[in-house]
Amino acid sequence: MTVPAKRFHLDKPAAKLMGVCAGIANYTGIDATIVRIGFVIGTIFGFGSLLLIYLLIGFLAPKA
Repeated sequence: MTVPAKRFHLDKPAAKLMGVCAGIANYTGIDATIVRIGFVIGTIFGFGSLLLIYLLIGFLAPKA
């Protein structure tokens, strides 16, 4: 388990798409794969609402 980051930012080097899940993983200290799986499941069961949240975070959050 990694030490959480002090501020949230997108993690472009570890990104699969925009770096949102990797940034959340760095910030919380959770594995990025678990965060990605959570986003996929949440998007499916949330009728796409997490997809909109993902895009908002991707465009508004600071880049590393």
